[in-house]
Amino acid sequence: MKKAIFCMFAAASLLTGCKANFPVAQQTGKEDMAYLLFVGQKEYGGKEVQVTIDNAEPFTAKVVKSKKANRRGTQYGIGTGTKSLVVKCDGKTLYQKKIFVSTQEVKQIILP
Repeated sequence: MKKAIFCMFAAASLLTGCKANFPVAQQTGKEDMAYLLFVGQKEYGGKEVQVTIDNAEPFTAKVVKSKKANRRGTQYGIGTGTKSLVVKCDGKTLYQKKIFVSTQEVKQIILP
């Protein structure tokens, strides 16, 4: 009787005790991107602007009003590093500056 209980205990401990062979979840690094959020005052809040980064093809971005910038707004992904940024609306240059963005940073571009 003692021998049978011992055998059952040993078998149960072998089945449940060996979890070292299960695969471990791997954590990957952060995505190598930064993000831009365009924030405007009354005049440009809610409008669309043309954004050019490093003299590449311009894209259209929506400007969020400054009151809602912390809760809402479309973030636009860009590569990390030093970038030359030009923001225009209706042919008028609103923002022109060299910026530096790092991985996973959300850079707020404050428009007049």
